[in-house]
Order: sequence, then structure tokens, then C-alpha cells
Amino acid sequence: MRSFVKRMTEAFRKGDLVLLLLCVVATAFGCLIIASATTYTDYGSLRYVGIQLIAALAGIFCYLLISSIDTDFFPEHRRGLVLFNIFLLALLIPFGVTRNGNRSWLDFPFLPFNIQPAEICKITFILILASVMASHQNNLSSPISVGHMVGHLLLLFVVNYLISRDMGVSLIFAFIFVGMTLSGGVSMFWFISAAGAAVLAFPILWNVVLQEHQKERIAVLFDPSLDPYGTGAMYHSIRAMRSLTGGGLIGQGLFNGNRTQAGALFAQHTDYIFAVIGEEMGFIGCVAVLVLMAAIVIRCVWVGIRSRDFLRRLVCFGAASALIFQVFINVGMCIGVAPVIGLTLPFISYGGSSTITLYAMLGLVSGVYARPEPTSQERYIRPPLQYHGGYDL
Repeated sequence: MRSFVKRMTEAFRKGDLVLLLLCVVATAFGCLIIASATTYTDYGSLRYVGIQLIAALAGIFCYLLISSIDTDFFPEHRRGLVLFNIFLLALLIPFGVTRNGNRSWLDFPFLPFNIQPAEICKITFILILASVMASHQNNLSSPISVGHMVGHLLLLFVVNYLISRDMGVSLIFAFIFVGMTLSGGVSMFWFISAAGAAVLAFPILWNVVLQEHQKERIAVLFDPSLDPYGTGAMYHSIRAMRSLTGGGLIGQGLFNGNRTQAGALFAQHTDYIFAVIGEEMGFIGCVAVLVLMAAIVIRCVWVGIRSRDFLRRLVCFGAASALIFQVFINVGMCIGVAPVIGLTLPFISYGGSSTITLYAMLGLVSGVYARPEPTSQERYIRPPLQYHGGYDL
């Protein structure tokens, strides 16, 4: 117990407190918006804010706990992480609950919030991919190396989508993959080839993989005439845009938004919370949120650049990629430039599972900040991962 307390104290002392402070500020702002967005509900805002605060405290604990763990510990257990991901997603088969057509949540009666396994897998996937890329570091763009990386992506993407049917979270894995491989130095030849393959496979993906409502959400972005009256696929986005623009420069005031206080927006405390910010805090509030999100992303990238260790740098870039994608999709849904795929705004939207996993993911970045590269003793005992041929999971 004394050793554990010592490790946590050291993590607080050496970890990235600037990043933690940015996350706490975002969470506090999110709680304020959640309170305003849920006053109309039967439970009132106290229940939602209370759960969010509990999740934030648990998230801060996870942040410090993961900060205290040497980053090199995770690659040594890569196979275990892969099996853990599959096991966690498989729990959705007997215990998952379906929401909005997606079987993405585990509902345990002893927890005040549901668990989304894919959110946890997002963290482990960053570690797995960073480990794989580090093991191929000397020949990163070879067909075997690229095949190894793509294999891990397809395994997680396919398993998650087949079980949950949640395309939004599955796409996060793909964007993390692109961000990490691009920043890691994989040849552009592979990205161009992948783009060409995607174009050729598009008819199959469109007709076989995507469900009808997913097709509508994508098609209407390119052809608004498919929903001219805004009663179909664009219904929620149009209402969100009206709220977003209805706040003007400074907004209608917290707890005073016309649509927000009437509960007129779909998922206004989760998926469409950015529209609530626009209505009640105006353009200034929206810009403030985007600046705060940008600051968190930039901090992750800065910590990665600061580290000279390839694996640690990739972990930071992976966390930044996940945040960028989530913010882009969430804000894009509200302004009608991205399909509605149900991703929350990091740290701002209500969601216990999402909040805890976000803090845990950024705890990896804090761990890199505390230990930007292995010490000489660690390098002697556990040399940097290198690829020597063969295929290792």
C-alpha cells in the first residue's frame, strides 16, 4: 500500500499537470453545460452532473495511475492486450444493450453509468499499434510491416463492427491508425494505394456493409435534395444548426436557451451538446471550447515531439489523433458537414465511460511526459524493440 501511494505521489509530481489542468477545466465547463442541457428532464440536472463528477474523479485517478506506469510495460504484454480487446468486445454478445441501433454498451446494475468497451479498446489499440510499429521501426514501410499493422486494425475494426454495428467508434480506430502511421513515417505509397483500394471497394462497402440509415446520413451531405424538408436524415442536424446559430455572438445565456430549455434537441447533453453551447453561450462560447480542445491536442503533440523514443512519441500522436477525430465529427454533426455517427465531444459531453477513458488515454501522454525516454539502465535490461523477421502478434 505504501508503495502504491508513493507511485501515485510521484506520478502527480512528475506527470503532466498542465495537461491534467486542461482536462479538468474542460470537464468543469462540460458539467456546467450538462446542467443547463438536462434541467428539463424528469431527474433534473443534479443526477447527470453528479455522475459526471464521479466519473471525472475516477478519471483523474486513472490518469495518475497510468502516469505512474512505465510506457515500456505495455508493449511487453501486447498479446494480452489483443486478447483483452477481443474478450471485452465479446461481452457485448450476452450483456450488451442496444441504443439507436448500436449494441455498444454494457449495462451493469452496480454501476451508475454504462460501459462502452470500444472506448477502452481505443486506449489499448494505441498501445498495440505503437508496439507493432516500434517492432518494425527499422523497416516500417515493408509489406510485412504494413501487413502486420493493418492486420491489427482490421481485427479490431471488424470485431467491433460485427458485434456492435457502431460505425462511428469503429472509424476512430481507423483514424488513430492513419494518424499514427502517417506521423510514424510509413511511406505515402501505402496511403495512396489504400485510397485507391477504397475507391474500388466503395460499391461493395456501400451495398453490403453499410445499413440503410447510414447510407442516408452520408448521401444527404452531398445531395440535400434527398431530404428537402429536413424531416429525414437531416432532421436532428438542422435543429442543431438552428440552435447553434440562434445564440448569435454571446448567446441567449446559460439556462436560457429557447430550444435547450424545452428539450427540443436530440441527445442535447451528449451528441449535440455543441449546439447547446452555441445557443446559450454564442459564437464566443463555441470558439472557447474549440480553443480548449486544440490546447489539449497541441499539448499531446508537444509531449510526443519532446520524447526522442519512437514508441512513446507514437503513443502521444495516437491520443492526439483520437481527440482530433472525435472533435471534428461531433462539431461536424452539429453544422451539417459530417454524418451523424454518435460521437461525443471530449470532456464536454455527458458520459461516465467516455470521461474515464479519456482521462486514462491522456494518462499515457502524462506517463511519456514523466519518462520521455527509457533510462540507460532500462535500455540495458530491456533494449528497444526491433524487428528481426517473422510475424509476432
